[in-house]
Amino acid sequence: MSLTIKILIADDHAIVRTGFKQFIADESDMEVLGEAASGDEVIRAVRETKFDVVLLDIAMPDKNGIDTLRVIKQLRPEQGVLFLSTYPEAQYAVNLLRAGADGYLMKDAAPEEIIRAIRTVARGHRYVSEVTADLLAQKLDKPVDEPMHEQLSEREFQVFCKLAQGRTPTEIADELHLSVKTVSTYRARVLEKMHLKTNADLTLYALKNGLIS
Repeated sequence: MSLTIKILIADDHAIVRTGFKQFIADESDMEVLGEAASGDEVIRAVRETKFDVVLLDIAMPDKNGIDTLRVIKQLRPEQGVLFLSTYPEAQYAVNLLRAGADGYLMKDAAPEEIIRAIRTVARGHRYVSEVTADLLAQKLDKPVDEPMHEQLSEREFQVFCKLAQGRTPTEIADELHLSVKTVSTYRARVLEKMHLKTNADLTLYALKNGLIS
């Protein structure tokens, strides 16, 4: 890590990016080196510039945060990625940490905690909030009680989210660079693991659990 922590802020709302920039600007050891309003812009920026930390949202145009994370880690496995989301930790944190994220916080977290998380991730460590730590501890204590979507592998969770959003197997295959047959195989595994029968069941589950809105 350089003396100054170089940050990319990725959010599709300009007002959110401005808010983050304002309190980061007060930190003498941090610099916002870039901004991105879509998943594709994030990937392009990471290809062109080396950042210490990428602040990433889940709900992004072009590619959502889950897909964007996967590409970032393929391009730069060492790249620090801190998710800042409106979705509570219980809905996404564990799955995204498993997928390679370096931290997960709610957007309404105190600026002091976000700054602390940025510094932690920049040092090459994972930042786990108290809420997420409790979730991880519960998984260790009661693994059989974990939500069904947390039993999915990283790729299964990716496919599940897209199916729940109404994407067709052909669209998913194109977005994830897979064959339609492979997507269908993942779909079958997801339905089996989650004890569901149809895509409509997946959508209903995702809505009830706050995974989509």
